[in-house]
Amino acid sequence: MGGNWAVEAAGLRKSYGKVDVLTGVDLKVPEASVFSLLGPNGAGKTTIVRILSTLLRPDGGQARVAGFDVGRQQREVRRVISLTGQYAAVDQLQTGEENLWMTARLAGISRRDARRRAQELLERFDLVDAARRRVATYSGGMRRRLDLAAGLVGRPSVIFLDEPTTGLDPRSRRAMWDVITGLLGEGVTIFLTTQYLEEADQLADSVAVIDGGRVVAEGAPAELKQRVAGQRLDLVFGDDSGYDEGQRLLAGRVSTEDRSRLTIGVPTDGSAAHVRSLLDEIDPQARLVSRFSVHTATLDDVFLALTGRPAQRHQNENTNENDKETAGV
Repeated sequence: MGGNWAVEAAGLRKSYGKVDVLTGVDLKVPEASVFSLLGPNGAGKTTIVRILSTLLRPDGGQARVAGFDVGRQQREVRRVISLTGQYAAVDQLQTGEENLWMTARLAGISRRDARRRAQELLERFDLVDAARRRVATYSGGMRRRLDLAAGLVGRPSVIFLDEPTTGLDPRSRRAMWDVITGLLGEGVTIFLTTQYLEEADQLADSVAVIDGGRVVAEGAPAELKQRVAGQRLDLVFGDDSGYDEGQRLLAGRVSTEDRSRLTIGVPTDGSAAHVRSLLDEIDPQARLVSRFSVHTATLDDVFLALTGRPAQRHQNENTNENDKETAGV
């Protein structure tokens, strides 16, 4: 291990009882970039974040964050990182201003500077109007912004965001994306896990897909999409029965599906021969598919090609992994 990496891991292993969660994970995250870790539910994403943020010891392997060894230099690592989990860790009985001031004081910042830093963050995260309201009155999106603001009090160089937009409505998610993008201007590194593939596609400079306890692919989103499936064929079926038949015929190959629009997407190389072959296979008598279109592949297609299953949206992967760790499995 060595080099100017914000996060570096080699051979990370972790088991719970007889269940191997990580079986040799290697990662390298460049400084001042957004890195996204993707994988099926229970793949070990949260376990990796906990190891890198010193909350969990690995069974084997090495890891460094901002140049510090996560096993031997835990105090140094904690001084330069921020960790924001799926649920906002703020005091709902205090105001937003009080939360930030308290966090700053706990970080060893003087009273005067703590008030100044709190005001800076309230302005930056568009929380000035709600600064003196109790957090219990905040919307979910406002709480997430306040939680992220609290994590920035100490000016960290590496920020771990473990599914930061889970449970937020689309508008609040977009607002969080803007905040995350804005952080790059300060030269910080963002390590993001997410269950929303479009989120990684929108934000990440580089992506790693983890499956079976190992990293199975990594690279820029565009590179991964080109590598596994340059195009996606969207099939629109004439009715519900046709849609159901399409699902049956395409079992194991579906990358996207939308019953409300009677649409199923499958990977293709985009060539006329392959598109014609898929149509002949699915609908040889031209009675099921009413129309079709070819699109550039998405990370959903990458996910399917690499893990053998569609991405699970709107599910709580943290809960699954937490249950394993609590039960010791």
